[in-house]
Amino acid sequence: MKIGPYSYQEFLQTVETFHGYTAPGVVIGGFMVEFAKQGIGEGILYDAMCETPKCLPDAVQLLTPCTTGNGWLKVVNLGRFALSLYDKYRGNGVRVSIDSKELDQWSEIKSWLFKLKPKAEQDKQLLLDQIEQAGTSLYRRQSIQVPVRSPEEKSGRYIAACRLCGEAYPANDGAICRGCQGQSPYETPLSQEDTAFLPCPPLQAVPLQQAVGKMALHDMTQIIPTVLKGPAITHGQRIAAGDLCRLQRMGRHGIYVGEKEPPASDWVHEDDAARAFAEAMAGEGITFKTPAREGKINLLAERDGLLMVEAPRLEQFNLAPGVMCASRQGYSLVESGKTVAGTRAIPLFLPRAQFEQAIAILTGGPLFRVLPLRRAKVGILVTGTEVFQGLIQDKFVPIITAKIETLGCQLVQSRIVPDDRVAIGDGIRLLLAAGAELIITTAGLSVDPDDVTRPGLLDAGATDVLYGAPILPGAMTLLARIGNVPLIGVPACALFFKTTSLDLLLPRLLAGVPVTRGDLARLGHGALCLECRSCTFPKCPFGK
Repeated sequence: MKIGPYSYQEFLQTVETFHGYTAPGVVIGGFMVEFAKQGIGEGILYDAMCETPKCLPDAVQLLTPCTTGNGWLKVVNLGRFALSLYDKYRGNGVRVSIDSKELDQWSEIKSWLFKLKPKAEQDKQLLLDQIEQAGTSLYRRQSIQVPVRSPEEKSGRYIAACRLCGEAYPANDGAICRGCQGQSPYETPLSQEDTAFLPCPPLQAVPLQQAVGKMALHDMTQIIPTVLKGPAITHGQRIAAGDLCRLQRMGRHGIYVGEKEPPASDWVHEDDAARAFAEAMAGEGITFKTPAREGKINLLAERDGLLMVEAPRLEQFNLAPGVMCASRQGYSLVESGKTVAGTRAIPLFLPRAQFEQAIAILTGGPLFRVLPLRRAKVGILVTGTEVFQGLIQDKFVPIITAKIETLGCQLVQSRIVPDDRVAIGDGIRLLLAAGAELIITTAGLSVDPDDVTRPGLLDAGATDVLYGAPILPGAMTLLARIGNVPLIGVPACALFFKTTSLDLLLPRLLAGVPVTRGDLARLGHGALCLECRSCTFPKCPFGK
């Protein structure tokens, strides 16, 4: 069998010339490429994708027009020895991988693939002979469909200059390039002075005794442990003789003064920078007060609701030199007037270039919003034959009712149904007919044969079902939608634990925030309740 235009021996020589030595992975890759080309057919313009950066990309580049340089070869490192060829415009194609079931008769290939013995102990000639003898019988081919990228994405049309380093990069990587986001594989050597000090304009510092009558260039903070922390002298205030004793007790022996600040074309005062940052960061439901205090401005919730944080861009902002912003955790419930974030420049005067870089990162929209919670009419469906028959008293309705009323909702109707698929479906329909704008079901979500809540919900028209969440307690939580009505299924653990998955997810549903499988997966980091004897939620780590 030929591999491209080559005989087997010619291909071995070509691999040695191109790759540096006769790598078995490239040789196997040659057969895989040929097998894939047979599957995709003649006359098709195709792209290629390799699921490992080792060896296979070289085989593709040797035998097809696809290279990493021309953008037709994409390497997605999944750690699997597989490659795909697919129609450049439609995305349909084939994927070829090694079929492990076929390896038992090819012992040396199996040892190589699974690294059963060190490379020095491999029989290189036997390995190459087995690769030739096996031909394409080793490989499995399956049909695939790859999402088609737009011509703009393929050509890299959207290129921007990074606002930190100034270099060109794909704009869809974010407001700054991935290198400046901290993903650079190397470090640039910096002197101790470079890392310890930020640029500063020439300022006039005078001994305390000579400061009387002069204007302070910044707030000067007084701290009395456990009693007071605040500005004793504010920016722009003229120093009086009566201030000297207090400043001495604060440990001030020299201060920055001046009638004129450094030119605004080159420098931005910390107060002005903080105000500009706050204006750019504040979205709907967020306000702030000026002037800055001690160079900082706090952003406040303008209403009760759910705090939304653009975390990736907040991280990008904090990567910019000389600036900072700290916030509360996103998806936290916040009260009107409470602080949700604080921002400032680090130095007294920020270089204009650094200020412009930081502001540019914020041009994509506000970082913080507070979404109001809908005062929904809630329907509760309790499932359980033992409750329906009166064998035990229902405890779910009062627990759920207390939680929804705390969030401003009202109970429109509650129903108790047996563990019966038809009864559950009918119960949901009756709640909808009663005007329920959000439905909460309880129990019947485990793996017992009597737990038929999920089939009953599907019968009632539930769609977009997500079952299971990395939250403890609450692993068997269910999320769905019936038309425009969100639905959450609460497992039986809510009868015992004061705080569960319901407390994390219900505010999002009331704020109209979609919950995806990815959102649930991210909740796993922090969604372990410590089951404290005295619950302090939400003032605890649960869900954060």
